[in-house]
Amino acid sequence: MLILSRQRDESIMIGDNVEIIIVDVRGDKVRLGITASKDIPVHRREIYDAIQQEKQARQAKQQEQKEQPKSPESKKTNS
Repeated sequence: MLILSRQRDESIMIGDNVEIIIVDVRGDKVRLGITASKDIPVHRREIYDAIQQEKQARQAKQQEQKEQPKSPESKKTNS
């Protein structure tokens, strides 16, 4: 983990496309401004975690549907 000290109105660059700016510091809270291209998703951690859980649940459901045996009625016989 890289730990940096920044003051208000200073910024940090991540690669060429993401800038994090210290907007305000009040007590134990820091307000950040994030500039990134639209193709880079930016979320608070709790939102990111919820998105990941939803993706996993969706994938598990899709996998479950693929693994379910087909009912005998759906099979056609050549008699």
